[in-house]
Amino acid sequence: MKKLKIAFSSCPNDTFMFHALVHGLVDTEGFSFDVDIHDVEELNERAQAGMYDVTKLSYHGWFTVLDSYARLEAGSALGWDCGPLLVCRRGDDAVMDRKDLRIAVPGRFTTGALLCTLAYPGLGPQIPMLFSEIEGAVARGDVDLGVLIHEGRFTYRDKGLDLVRDLGSWWQQKTLCPIPLGLIAVRKSLGPDTAAAFDRVLRRSIEYAFAHPEASRGYVASYARELSAEIQQKHIDMFVNGFSLDLGEAGRRAVDTLYKCYERDYLHGRREEALSHGRQRSEGA
Repeated sequence: MKKLKIAFSSCPNDTFMFHALVHGLVDTEGFSFDVDIHDVEELNERAQAGMYDVTKLSYHGWFTVLDSYARLEAGSALGWDCGPLLVCRRGDDAVMDRKDLRIAVPGRFTTGALLCTLAYPGLGPQIPMLFSEIEGAVARGDVDLGVLIHEGRFTYRDKGLDLVRDLGSWWQQKTLCPIPLGLIAVRKSLGPDTAAAFDRVLRRSIEYAFAHPEASRGYVASYARELSAEIQQKHIDMFVNGFSLDLGEAGRRAVDTLYKCYERDYLHGRREEALSHGRQRSEGA
């Protein structure tokens, strides 16, 4: 039996998809699993060191480790009308007219942070924090804007926040593609046979979850940040879909489109910013 060190996030979509795999409710093709569960940004950072054989990543995070991790066809969070939301304090109608805005993001390698940069280049410094702390930071005025992912999509109005822009809708209008948010990746050093086998196992686990939705409810609830069963189910319904079983042509096209924007706009902007800072330091010397 081959043991794989795997990791996924505590969010309901991941625990829903992985429940049957972790608990041996489907054929695992001889694999056993050593499981870690962390916030997705921590997983993005740990992938830099290749800590896991198989790991959940943001698509933005995956773009930084393409040399060492390959995408699986199963397990993606990708779809329509499910993107990150940019929010402000309720009633702060003039927020976008101000300069040097402070923007809370759920980690610098998250797709939410990437989409915010693509939609609003140069808007202001991004301040990484745990996704579940962003609503409170915006409501208190610690930051001017916040990028919400996961359960925050469903709860921000109750926290005294207003929507500035749906970054997912912006992406869909710009590209006519669904939104690639997260994926499951496998270390390339394990080889294509292991990757293909795990892909099959994960697909079985997702199929089991769809066929027996009640089976994973306790497991999902034990890790969810938002305790409401209704919110947990909304989260699953939004982020687990046909693309989670298989990306397909439309899903792969969406990922390719996001990567081209990442290379052309995001990385180019970072290089230009670094050059500008370098010139400023040189002139001030």
